[in-house]
Amino acid sequence: MEFIKGFSFGFMNKRGEWQDARTKESLQLLKERCAVEHIVLTVVAEQDTPQSITINWRNHPNVVSDEETIELIECANKMGLKVILKPMVNVSDGTWRAHINFFDTDVPCEPKWSEWFASYNEYILHYAKIAEEMKCPMFVIGCELVNADRREAEWRHLIKEVRKVYSGLITYNCDKYQEDVLKWWDAVDVISSSGYYPIDAWETQLDRIEKVVEKHQKPFFFCEAGCPSWVGGDVLPNDWTKRGKFSEEVQKSWYEAMFKATSKRSWVKGFALWDWKAHLYPIERASSDQDYAVYGKAAEKVIKDYYSSVGGNEEWI
Repeated sequence: MEFIKGFSFGFMNKRGEWQDARTKESLQLLKERCAVEHIVLTVVAEQDTPQSITINWRNHPNVVSDEETIELIECANKMGLKVILKPMVNVSDGTWRAHINFFDTDVPCEPKWSEWFASYNEYILHYAKIAEEMKCPMFVIGCELVNADRREAEWRHLIKEVRKVYSGLITYNCDKYQEDVLKWWDAVDVISSSGYYPIDAWETQLDRIEKVVEKHQKPFFFCEAGCPSWVGGDVLPNDWTKRGKFSEEVQKSWYEAMFKATSKRSWVKGFALWDWKAHLYPIERASSDQDYAVYGKAAEKVIKDYYSSVGGNEEWI
């Protein structure tokens, strides 16, 4: 697998928003300002609650259309960018997707894993076919569905079904700290996870993940990784709900620490950093934006310098 110099792109955009000029301009700026070669294109659908068994994705106003998805992949390809397609599920009531959960034993009149996976599989297979049609080099079958991760048989079945319609590399984006918990890495082609680790914990966490990579002998990359720009964001980068005093230096230092630590590990084959908005804020707002975005902030140059210097695994300091 080639080294992934990537960014996650288009998270939470609504129908029609990928077809406007702002999105195309944002994509071009991402390539120019961060030296990326890949984008992980995030299509997001929702279910009403953590115990809903239906994923609302067909012709839904909050879900980008197939037409604009295909158009944006074509646009990215024309810019020289490779697209990894990543359909995701959110919960409309604000609950994090990791908490989607059902009884392990079916109970009459209660929602069931089998019902949820039937809806989820239909959703994922639809986008797997688009990934095949558009020759996307990799397809992400799920993201941070921590409670669903234990349903090994269902995931193995889904992967078999995806392989019937998609011929590229398959990965699953597990959540942070779950790399050594998942039991079905052997079924996918690439191991990936969300690298939201504290600034002082990289070596410890990479030691742990390395054992998983060695066991399965699979390529690995961080399908998400990022840090918000507020004081304290570097010690709890996974908590997107917190905010504090703005600090782009905190974000910059976190990226420097991550790249320094991972560049020593030849098995880390890249990143899809979190995240680059399809609709960017005015660059004047960069000096106050506390989110994960790096546009116009000091971390942006750190990322560009890193992606420009590595094709692989040279040590970066």
